[in-house]
Amino acid sequence: MNTDCVLQSHKSFSEKGYQQRLQSIRNGECHYSCGVCHKSCRQNGDVKRHQCKQVGEHRYSCDVCNKLFCRVSKLKIHQRIHSGERPYSCDVCHKSFTQKAGLMTHLRIHSGERPYSCDVCHKSFTQKAGLMTHLRIHSGERPYVCDVCNQSFSQQSSLKRHHRVHSGERPYVCDVCNKSFSKQCNLKRHHRVHGGEHPYVCGVCNKSFSQQSNLKRHHRIHSGERPYSCDLCHKPFALMAALMRHLRIHSGERPYVCDVCNQSFNQRSSLKTHLRIHSGERPYVCDVCHKSYVVKAHLTRHLHIHSSECSY
Repeated sequence: MNTDCVLQSHKSFSEKGYQQRLQSIRNGECHYSCGVCHKSCRQNGDVKRHQCKQVGEHRYSCDVCNKLFCRVSKLKIHQRIHSGERPYSCDVCHKSFTQKAGLMTHLRIHSGERPYSCDVCHKSFTQKAGLMTHLRIHSGERPYVCDVCNQSFSQQSSLKRHHRVHSGERPYVCDVCNKSFSKQCNLKRHHRVHGGEHPYVCGVCNKSFSQQSNLKRHHRIHSGERPYSCDLCHKPFALMAALMRHLRIHSGERPYVCDVCNQSFNQRSSLKTHLRIHSGERPYVCDVCHKSYVVKAHLTRHLHIHSSECSY
């Protein structure tokens, strides 16, 4: 130990006494005990901090939000939330932090250090909290429970996201079209629609997609996989949505209703086509004679007339 550092703090310690205390800490010896609950601690300062929590003594108050603290050092750290002060800065990427501990944890990203390792699968983590959360995968512990539907989660953040299902909260909003999402990852995927980004490419036909799930569904065209089957007639489908539409044939459900004539349909696309009767819209136009149609299939049939004319 550098005794100059001790002298600069205006406190005096004997080198021998310091070394004895240091050795006791290394040995795990606990010389100090709480007079309330008899909890033992290695250092006198730890006992004082513990007793402060035990008796509920909170002498230091934040003048902004009135939150109480038992230690002035904790109050000072808390006040950085209001002031925006982040005195600890990373020398590599210049990201700043309110606490030194946050910086030290962040530096492991650059160094690659992952000191906390799982005894079961040996996966390693930069933070102890990350390891503790991971261990719940092996133990099956799910301590965070929804007070609405009793669904349980291993992480508090997962419960917080789940609550949005019940509250309808969608805090992540697209700055282009104002569409909102309950999860940030969903907003990130949505941004690809505006950016034209299609990072997922089919290895068979090179068609690209903005989402991995869309590529997975597309693969079924090539593989012929149809994993969704009707329980009534056993007809298979490549998409769950297609199965749900098919089930309306058996149930007779027709949830899409025309607000002009009240005619109902079992598919949204059928209603959309029907509405063109009322609006007069005929979007499918023949390039040869410019005759227009409400349905694309009618244009396709019409084009056979011109193709047969060309054969003579």
